[in-house]
Amino acid sequence: MGFTTGRPSTLMALLLGAALSAALAAGPARATASAEPELQPYLVKYSTSARGMTVTLERELKAEGEGRYTLTNGGTLLVVGFHEVAVFNVEGTEIHPKSYIYQGTGLINRRREVHFTPGADTVRSFYKDEWYELPYTEGTLDRMSQQEQLRLQLMAKENPKENLQVRIADGKRIRDYELVYVGEEILDTPLGPVNTLHFERLHEEPDRESDMWLAPEWDYLMVKTIHVEDDKPVEVLLAEGSMGGTPLQATATP
Repeated sequence: MGFTTGRPSTLMALLLGAALSAALAAGPARATASAEPELQPYLVKYSTSARGMTVTLERELKAEGEGRYTLTNGGTLLVVGFHEVAVFNVEGTEIHPKSYIYQGTGLINRRREVHFTPGADTVRSFYKDEWYELPYTEGTLDRMSQQEQLRLQLMAKENPKENLQVRIADGKRIRDYELVYVGEEILDTPLGPVNTLHFERLHEEPDRESDMWLAPEWDYLMVKTIHVEDDKPVEVLLAEGSMGGTPLQATATP
């Protein structure tokens, strides 16, 4: 559930393509520019809707120790589903990806993989039953680890209200994206009103739009995304969750 999407062939493919300020009572402290940010484990559920149908996606970030993390994401609708997992290390504010695997289930038995080798100048990517060697440059990430890198980057900034750049190994290409800061917004969610920062991802195609809203006081956890392609909107909205073992609680004033 991120900001890299392919052209959907079924409703579930469309739903899966989009993926991707409140306070925590007695919860984790918000990172500041003067303190080195740290990713805290979380378990959240998102409600994803398109064409009048809804599926629940569950995402979990686990800390495995010694700076190693595992991020999983998945959901099922009727006989179609998917599961994806990314493994990466964190050093300071930098993520060093290890691997990313996406596996479709049911009617869409599609698999994608991206593997990073320390010191190598290429990335191995499996896409549509073929392996590709992609050029690696420092800062290249996969579809999932890039979302956690954005969070770390924002937590480390004195002024997070700036445009951001992302480089992703995706399929048979290395893709560069720019996220443009739009403004501060209070969103209505199942948890209540949440203060967020709104970013828009620029697309070359005029028929595609992608927007995301991040919660500063939840360490820039994604609260909402909307992706539009061929006039078909897909919305992903945070429904419930916890961070650092503490339930997320929205306390913003509408």
